[in-house]
Amino acid sequence: MTCAYTVALCTHNHADRLPRTLSDLPRLRLPKAEWEFLIVDNASSDSTPELLARHPWPDGWKVRVVREAKLGLSNARNRAIAEARGEYIIFLDDDETADPDWLCAYERLIEAHAPDAFGGRIEVLFEGGRPVWLRDELLGFLGQLNRHAAIAQLTGPGESFYGGNFGFRSNLCGRIGAFDADLGRKGQDNTGGEEVDFYRRLLNAGFKVWWTPDAVIHHRIQAVKLDRRYFIDLHYRQGRMEAIRLRGYASRLPPFYLAGQIGRALLAVWRAFRSSGRNATLRQEMNVAYFVGYLIGWTSRRSKPLH
Repeated sequence: MTCAYTVALCTHNHADRLPRTLSDLPRLRLPKAEWEFLIVDNASSDSTPELLARHPWPDGWKVRVVREAKLGLSNARNRAIAEARGEYIIFLDDDETADPDWLCAYERLIEAHAPDAFGGRIEVLFEGGRPVWLRDELLGFLGQLNRHAAIAQLTGPGESFYGGNFGFRSNLCGRIGAFDADLGRKGQDNTGGEEVDFYRRLLNAGFKVWWTPDAVIHHRIQAVKLDRRYFIDLHYRQGRMEAIRLRGYASRLPPFYLAGQIGRALLAVWRAFRSSGRNATLRQEMNVAYFVGYLIGWTSRRSKPLH
């Protein structure tokens, strides 16, 4: 290792979003220890390579840009792990703005608790108007996350960090493996789950995972995500991946209780519509999509089960 921290940003065809992310980064208060900034261009076919080549970096920053030709967010993150020179690797996304204290907050956590892995708070930042159907309970599906109000250890399998704001010791992948390339976004395919799978492997291996609300990332929301279809598709894919993970090598015959769950979910959509109109039905529609995705996932083929 040649430095304490590698801040890694993976990007794919976001030449329209990336300039603001990069222009906001110089607002960061820099850590005491040595660090580097690593950008992984994941098979971009737009003007991203040219944008990165001509971007003016702040004086004194150690910046490297590498290209990963194999499409997929997990492939890009695995390339970042292979390239990282820091003891810790810390990830953010290409449509986020880091709070000025973000990196220093992680450094304080590392100094105080020597975590193996860690995650931080994500706030939603709307760049345009918020539609009337977008209720607070749905913001988590846009990336909003606040596990604990104070620094705490994460121990439950259901309280993982999110992929837009997390980090870990670079060498622990030698024990648990890297990100599952079958999971994670691939171009327009919005399949996720790779960070949850990675987090659960961390816990199963006995690694200590910590949370800090002080390391804040602001997820900037694009207009395309303020569409009902985005939430429905996201829930469908979540159900599909959860079913694949839980089934493992078991029979592809789906559980009989799924029929009842789908039926009850459809009935809930109808009741919400009758009571309050279309603006009140999205959460119920998402439940239908989840169970349909679960059914499809359970009956699909997979060469190996998820962890």
